[in-house]
Amino acid sequence: MRHIFLVFVPIAAYIWAKLEIQIEGPNGWAEQLPTWRIEKHRLLDWFFGGRPLTGYHTWAFAFVGFVFHMPFFWAGKWSMRGESQALGAIMIFWVLEDFLWFVFNPHFGWRKYRKENIWWHKNWVLGFPLDYWVLGIVGSLMVWL
Repeated sequence: MRHIFLVFVPIAAYIWAKLEIQIEGPNGWAEQLPTWRIEKHRLLDWFFGGRPLTGYHTWAFAFVGFVFHMPFFWAGKWSMRGESQALGAIMIFWVLEDFLWFVFNPHFGWRKYRKENIWWHKNWVLGFPLDYWVLGIVGSLMVWL
């Protein structure tokens, strides 16, 4: 079953990235969208990398989380192992989706994929946002262990 993640997750991330490019255009992190925002809060620093929480992202995260849990509804059974895989796949999905947003966005592309051009990713390690490393490693462990 895990091999399905290798196909489903990147394709889903690509589709969502292309959708989000159409919605946000050059203004990442819903900067110009007509949505509510919470700019500063201690919990945002701890759990959200210091980024604002927006209505757009709240509903996007909820939808993706729901979709990745649909197999439990279809199969009619839940397991701790399945939940670990679903949560890990969600983490990997968001890392891939975010990266693909930059790569395929005509306002960014690979050339502008730098800390100085991306205000909402505050902490970088080895050329990538820290979130990618943390979520990528934790998500992979949750899916494959």
